[in-house]
Amino acid sequence: MSDGEDILRVGAKGDGVTASGRHVAFSAPGDRVQPDGTIKPGPHHATPPCRHFGTCGGCQLQHLDEATLADFVAERVANAASGQGLKPGIIAAPHLSPPKTRRRAALHAQRIGGRVVVGFREAGSHRIVDMQECHVLAPELFAQVAPLRKMLAAQPGRIAVEVELATTDQGVDLGLKGLKIEGLAATEAMLDFAQRQGLARITLDQGYGPEPVWEPEPVTVRLGEVSVSFPSSGFLQATQDGERALIAAAREWLAESATVADLFSGLGTFAFALAGPGTKVLAAESARETHFACKAAAGRAQVPVHALYRDLFRNPMQPDELNRFAAILIDPPRAGAREQVAHIAQSTVERVVYISCNPSSWARDAAMLVAGGYRLAELRPVGQFRWSTHVELASLFLRL
Repeated sequence: MSDGEDILRVGAKGDGVTASGRHVAFSAPGDRVQPDGTIKPGPHHATPPCRHFGTCGGCQLQHLDEATLADFVAERVANAASGQGLKPGIIAAPHLSPPKTRRRAALHAQRIGGRVVVGFREAGSHRIVDMQECHVLAPELFAQVAPLRKMLAAQPGRIAVEVELATTDQGVDLGLKGLKIEGLAATEAMLDFAQRQGLARITLDQGYGPEPVWEPEPVTVRLGEVSVSFPSSGFLQATQDGERALIAAAREWLAESATVADLFSGLGTFAFALAGPGTKVLAAESARETHFACKAAAGRAQVPVHALYRDLFRNPMQPDELNRFAAILIDPPRAGAREQVAHIAQSTVERVVYISCNPSSWARDAAMLVAGGYRLAELRPVGQFRWSTHVELASLFLRL
């Protein structure tokens, strides 16, 4: 490398890659790596907007311009497909969520040297970056960071707390795990904090499971036209913008399906979006609180969603059960759903929509569907986690 090497592409973990296979952190296609290891920026190298970039583990790709970031999202999905020999009929242009739209986050707080730090961990480390700005969190979430730091600093003793933040219909939902609150004064201080911040809820887990200590009215989230109770630590799509993109794909692909099995349905993000005068939805979910929230919301709203409490890992739906439906929508956890997908591959269902937050496990499962007689008709990459290497997708499979 006497005169340096050019960066040709971005690898799956966010490093730039040269023709010789060298991986260079924080480099973009078109950059040139000099013999001394320094980077000469090229036309696709952007100025990171956040002072913490390069240290904070929350973002890996702020040094890429918008076009290159979109290419990265698209290529992560396309490469996962080609790695399993899958040939999509269509790969749509990637959808990227805008900055400052993340509506849920897991942060960490710790007392270090007499002060409390709050933020994401450093990349590859347990050290916490004391967050002074953030370009991915929704403003209403970031607005809680400084007051939370101050409140925790007033607590006595050791502070090592896991922090969960989410936006709800009533405001910000705050979960704290590992914070010990003892005595009337400490409890009143916590309630005063919640009131000052206008929080929707504070939930404490002091080692015995999460318990709400402040919830002036029941906390809900709006899914389509339906208000659904939001359990502590409940799951939401990372951004409303990304959720809309995924729902739009599902609605388009399943518009003519009279009956849909929504597997790993969660609170009903897709079930409530799909259900209507022409479509009935079975929503299968194994998390008890989440299942009951979906069931109760469907009953109140009088929509054609039937909530089923079922562990699809231990007790996947069988082909004869699946064959009762015109279509299946599946949105499993990151590990995918090997056993359930194997049964789908044996079914006669005409349409399968697979939503995934992990292109690798999706590709493994998708290969089983194709081997079972489906074709991959369309792929839509979605970058909800802006500037992160985490990529999501929506996909449509049609039985041959």
